[in-house]
Amino acid sequence: MTAEELLIKRNGKPLKILIVDDEENVRNVFCDFCNSSPLFSVASVCGGVEAVERVETEEFDIVTIDLVMPEMSGLEAIETIKKQQPHLPVVVVTGNATEGLIRDAGRMGGCRVMRKPVELDQYIQELVDLAEEKCG
Repeated sequence: MTAEELLIKRNGKPLKILIVDDEENVRNVFCDFCNSSPLFSVASVCGGVEAVERVETEEFDIVTIDLVMPEMSGLEAIETIKKQQPHLPVVVVTGNATEGLIRDAGRMGGCRVMRKPVELDQYIQELVDLAEEKCG
């Protein structure tokens, strides 16, 4: 299914994506990726604490999150987010996490992993695939 077909299936309602990364440049690139398609509406935060707060107060369709961040790690944030919203898809997007961290993220509820650097097509397709599963 293409992004356009998915948007039609959702009656024109874009998917709300929360992007979580401590690096501003990375957040900006992922926001730009999402903003290149009418399928997505984007919010971004710079850390796990902010991500948990946003998920508590807003409804998102998908969260993408880095694992290695100061203050609250991506693992801690995933664990808390999944307790709040068990069915919310969480995609790990990481450049320097160990295999052990990635396995832990999967056990805590991270449903997919993308390794940085991520290409535009790969990022968008991953989100579209997840959205298609969710809209099933």
